[in-house]
Amino acid sequence: MTGEETTPSPTGGGGESIAAHLELLADMGRDFAASLDIEATLAKALERITEHLDGEGGALFLLDEAGETLRCQASSGVSEITGLTLNSGTGIVGRCVQDNKGEMVRDVAADSGFYGGVDAKTGVTTRSILCAPMSVKDERIGAIEIINKRGGDGLFDAADLNVLQALSASAALAVLNARMAAALVEQERVRRELELAAEIQRSLLPPAQPAPFPIQGVNHPARTVSGDFYDFFTLADGRVCFNLGDVSGKGMNAALLMAKTASLFRCLGKTLHDPGRLLGLINAEICETVTRGMFVTMAAGIFDPASGRMRLANAGHEPPLHHTRDGAFVALAAEAPPLGISTGLVADDVYPETELDLDGGALYIFTDGVTEGYLEDGTTFEVEGLQATLAENGALTLSERLDAVVGRVKRDDDALRDDLTILGVEDVR
Repeated sequence: MTGEETTPSPTGGGGESIAAHLELLADMGRDFAASLDIEATLAKALERITEHLDGEGGALFLLDEAGETLRCQASSGVSEITGLTLNSGTGIVGRCVQDNKGEMVRDVAADSGFYGGVDAKTGVTTRSILCAPMSVKDERIGAIEIINKRGGDGLFDAADLNVLQALSASAALAVLNARMAAALVEQERVRRELELAAEIQRSLLPPAQPAPFPIQGVNHPARTVSGDFYDFFTLADGRVCFNLGDVSGKGMNAALLMAKTASLFRCLGKTLHDPGRLLGLINAEICETVTRGMFVTMAAGIFDPASGRMRLANAGHEPPLHHTRDGAFVALAAEAPPLGISTGLVADDVYPETELDLDGGALYIFTDGVTEGYLEDGTTFEVEGLQATLAENGALTLSERLDAVVGRVKRDDDALRDDLTILGVEDVR
């Protein structure tokens, strides 16, 4: 008896074919698990799948985040189409992705959905197509397409489709895992950068001074970084320059503008001791570079502990409260717009000043994160709540009073509604 010895097709029946399928699936799984380069691993996997299914060529398409475009991430065999992009609904591969269902087209000429543009570009004649979606549950990731089975009648069969669907599912899970890992790495990078930004911001705040220093402040960011700030420093003649500000918006943009404004105040305030002129100069500097729509509200002043008198300028900030010696509260409304809107909005670019004699009392400057903060019963603190808390704790030191205010709004188990910042100036003679 004579004849040629035949080798079973890898996609044919029998235990050998099942073992080959499982071996390829296991090898791909190991490659994906060990890979640090998902793109290279996908290209290698596609080559092995194409060879395993005895196809002339293969392509692996990934769907973009918007779900509008399919991009060929890897190709193998007769046509090189890596980088090719298609509308997500174009051709048999697009239909496969949209329907999230495997496709076996034995004669593409008889399928109205076949897109011939790729053949026209590559010179390859596509006769039959096997296509399986890459998806995890309902999340569509892309598809793997194999063309033109070699040998025999040149047609793929149902067993081929089953194999490709299993291999595509493995590739889809690998892509999803790689994306999730990349997202975690990016989140960690952003977290570290935010923590560094927060550390820099904290370094811009003045250190607390022991009593009986006349000025104290508190800042608690609602997020990692803050758009609120305050500062105070003593001049050579014993007077103390101070401010408190609130940048519009949230996030990194607000934090960067906060850092710039705080730095300008500290730098310029050491030589320019007129609060109104100082705010005018800071306004001019901010207006040159501020992002459209952003601004800074700020109250700034200079206090003489020897006399108890101060000069105060307010650029659109919440009205500071003068708590008089006899217990009354007097709100000092802003007479000028915030910084960063435009120059020329106040006469000679000098912000109006108010002269004030604390006369044994205190001045409190705060952001709306204080008065709009939530209490335990869900109501907001409001200016009335702030006044009541300050009055109830009048016998405490200035620092303790500010902590009492913060304690009404900030609780360890609750996130803040907004940045929480308050500064007090007290006549301690």
